[in-house]
Amino acid sequence: MLPPNPTTAPHGGEAWREDVALERIADLLGASLLSTGPTGWGDDAAVLERPKGRVLLCCDAGVEGVHLDASLFPIADLGYRTAIAALSDVAAMGGRPLGVVVSICAPGDVDVVAIEQGVAAACATVGCTVVGGDLSKAAITSVTACALGEEPLQGAIPRSGARPGDVLSVTGALGGAAMGLRRRRAGMGLEDPELRWFRRPRARIDAGVAAARAGATAMLDISDGLARDLRRMAAASGVGIDLDDVPLCDGASLDEGLGGGEDYELVVAHRDAGALAAAFESASLEAPTRIGTVTDLVGEVRYGGAPAPDLGWRH
Repeated sequence: MLPPNPTTAPHGGEAWREDVALERIADLLGASLLSTGPTGWGDDAAVLERPKGRVLLCCDAGVEGVHLDASLFPIADLGYRTAIAALSDVAAMGGRPLGVVVSICAPGDVDVVAIEQGVAAACATVGCTVVGGDLSKAAITSVTACALGEEPLQGAIPRSGARPGDVLSVTGALGGAAMGLRRRRAGMGLEDPELRWFRRPRARIDAGVAAARAGATAMLDISDGLARDLRRMAAASGVGIDLDDVPLCDGASLDEGLGGGEDYELVVAHRDAGALAAAFESASLEAPTRIGTVTDLVGEVRYGGAPAPDLGWRH
């Protein structure tokens, strides 16, 4: 948790004041904090109501200069995007989020409250809250978000369950995040709508739940690029993949769709296209787009009859 205790703040005498920042963060989050037991904000741990079944737990980190160029984007975007990355992992397992714990490390001149505002905004998009975390001074800015989620009744959907004959579908168009970053680097204004895919991606929680209900055999989120993430699904499942379509955001290139990453759409392997479409319609969601099939050519990922290009995020 974030104990507002100035006697333990390692940098309390400097301009960067942990206790002051914590008070501001508590004011920011206080109205929406999730606390279902006798402890909550200001205690040493959050208390969450345990759901029936098992709990999902995942963690993502965002580092300024690696995951965000602060000369092009406000630092709040680092908080938002890091939280979405963690929440998207819950979506990829078919779960629903219960809360997020966040750790922020930053130099003294960085607005840590703005980062927390970004985290809180991301959580609000999926109906959960920040339930605790930690704050420290550091040489560079980094955010670590840990998301807790409720496993679906059908069981979590792994990336390792795809089988030959499965159909592959994706929940939305790809390449928007990479396109937005490219255009921002070329001088696009910060408030241009085309930057929304980069600055404010979505965690597809409802889509993951619908896919799980429809009997998805495997699922993952596109964080590092379609081509690279499909190779991960193929390796985990011991199968091959024949990709025949890449739905693109308007203005995105094929390379951005295959390798741009950070779209956070879900790739779903499934047996029954009708059941998948019906589950999405029942949830008032746009039906996923078919993009290919699962084959028995272990480890082979092909696009248009040729080996898929080796594209995707590298640190």
